[in-house]
Amino acid sequence: MINLELPKKLRASANQAHQVATEIFRPISRKYDLAEHEYPVELDTMAAMVEGLADSGTQKIGGAAGGREDDSESDNHATELLGNSNGGNMSALLNALETSWGDVGLMLSIPYQGLGNAAIAAVATDEQLKRFGKVWASMAITEPSFGSDSAAVSTTAVLDGDEWVLNGEKIFVTAGQRSTHIVVWATVDKSLGRAAIKSFVVPRDAPGLSVARLEHKLGIKASDTAVLLLQDCRIPKDNILGSPEVNVEKGFAGVMQTFDNTRPLVAAMAVGVARAALEELRAILTDAGVEISYDTPPNNQHAAAAEFLRMEADYESAYLLSLRAAWMADNKKPNSLEASMSKAKAGRTGTDVSLKAVELAGAIGYSQRTLLEKWGRDSKILDIFEGTQQIQQLIVARRVLGKTSAELK
Repeated sequence: MINLELPKKLRASANQAHQVATEIFRPISRKYDLAEHEYPVELDTMAAMVEGLADSGTQKIGGAAGGREDDSESDNHATELLGNSNGGNMSALLNALETSWGDVGLMLSIPYQGLGNAAIAAVATDEQLKRFGKVWASMAITEPSFGSDSAAVSTTAVLDGDEWVLNGEKIFVTAGQRSTHIVVWATVDKSLGRAAIKSFVVPRDAPGLSVARLEHKLGIKASDTAVLLLQDCRIPKDNILGSPEVNVEKGFAGVMQTFDNTRPLVAAMAVGVARAALEELRAILTDAGVEISYDTPPNNQHAAAAEFLRMEADYESAYLLSLRAAWMADNKKPNSLEASMSKAKAGRTGTDVSLKAVELAGAIGYSQRTLLEKWGRDSKILDIFEGTQQIQQLIVARRVLGKTSAELK
């Protein structure tokens, strides 16, 4: 059974991430929101810090490197005794939440903490983990011809001797220009459909890989979002993640397993933004003389206080759903349903809370005097990438009703 009391190690890691958010991210948040595509040089310090923590065995500050368990004897012994493990996924989730409380765009720009790292952690072999364990990996899935339908990948990968040759175009690649590696989804045989979709680790300097342009966006402006071209791009044969074999019966469950790790992390990002907005709104309402009481029914309080209580309840439920999804991943329990539930709830809550906070704060919320309007813009992407709100609800419906993707579209 999940234990909601976080262990000392995770509390320390989350506190450290919160200090980073407070001391580094918040002070420069507006600066890089206004200077879109400018590299946040302050993150160079973060890169050295993250690498040092990884080498020392301390949990990472960023959010996207969750995945496999720490195999230390003491941790395994504790797990056997308690039947409960809080490992890499839970640590990554808490750190993503805390750093996103500071600035989600900067969080997505932390060196060596890209979403592609979660893909590597989810499906890489032990040998690949050794080779790619310290890279900064973006994830490239979406193409101009499709958005939410991940099975529609048309980028191709053809084996030529000891190399894979990749051709295609990928859009909306987070940290696509800055990362050292790209995890690219491609098909090894179009005639076999989704079963032939595999993920490949493409080094930044691979011949045939180029950045076509950077996108101008509504929010997360501190994070670069790139369009990548793969033109006869060659990578080593063993850079295909997991097994190169095509299993028609299994489909592309291997690459889709990536989402079971990353969706709770994106949910945590939304929870972090929502918490930031709630805290700022509470301070504004308090200064305006609006009292928020937990002893009085909401309908007997100021309308703004009642609305705050509603949003706070949504925030708490999104937080708990995210914790459950990460806990299940750490404890080797299938969490596809729970991952989608947490992503759907948190994504919707993040946009609702941040935009309602802008509204209730009035002119202060709409101006740049606070970060509320920025959080309102940043939150929207968290309800879109890693699977839209509609896709998450569709996945939940399939799991609950026992329907296949062919039966329920």
